[in-house]
Amino acid sequence: MGTPSNIKLIDENGLRLDGRGDEELRPIKITTDVLERADGSAFIEWGGNKILVAVYGPREAYPKHTQDIEKAVIKARYNMAAFSVDERKKPGPDRRSIELSMVISNALSSVVFLEQFPRTSIDVFIEVLQADAGTRIAGLTAASVALADAGIPMKDLIVGCAAGKVENTIVLDLNKEEDNYGQADLPVAIIPKTKDIVLLQMDGDMSEDEIDRAMDLAINASLKIYEHQKDALKRKYFSIAQEDEQ
Repeated sequence: MGTPSNIKLIDENGLRLDGRGDEELRPIKITTDVLERADGSAFIEWGGNKILVAVYGPREAYPKHTQDIEKAVIKARYNMAAFSVDERKKPGPDRRSIELSMVISNALSSVVFLEQFPRTSIDVFIEVLQADAGTRIAGLTAASVALADAGIPMKDLIVGCAAGKVENTIVLDLNKEEDNYGQADLPVAIIPKTKDIVLLQMDGDMSEDEIDRAMDLAINASLKIYEHQKDALKRKYFSIAQEDEQ
């Protein structure tokens, strides 16, 4: 979709609608342990996105035919609340949410030591309460933190970011207008310690050089977001340590 004539996404000074430069992230805040009844939970605010994640398990998988006798199965459910977007969304799963649930399940499975929990399921519920572009990556980033919050053994966290093409400029971390009216969107998620890519999708068209530039921006930004993830987990245990001292 082309940009409406009354919207200019990048001004003559190279600034975007929200005042950011082409390599700037939106504000990010991650908190853990937000749901008492979940085994692990996290809440992420990323730009205008507000996403809640709850983890339950490992617990015996039902129905039994879904069990794997050698390892656990991660079942992620990505859902956008009906009120999360400007035009009310029809409740319930749609084709996009089913696809993203599978993509997120596969990404998370790459870092969890599944073989330690045969015949079980680890259920990850990702609820988008407010959407502002980049929800799949924000949800996956928060889901990784929620798994760690649940004490589930992992090789590393998973973290990601998106880059894209807007008015022939490669920019980092697209907002809603850029996602809707830009030329391309490229979400990437990695395992930070190894930089292995566990999620890579693209919507739109970019040249090979533009893809390389977008990938570099997204991966470098992911490493910065990784620090937010670790800080969120550290804050939880720091507060527990303080309570124990009192």
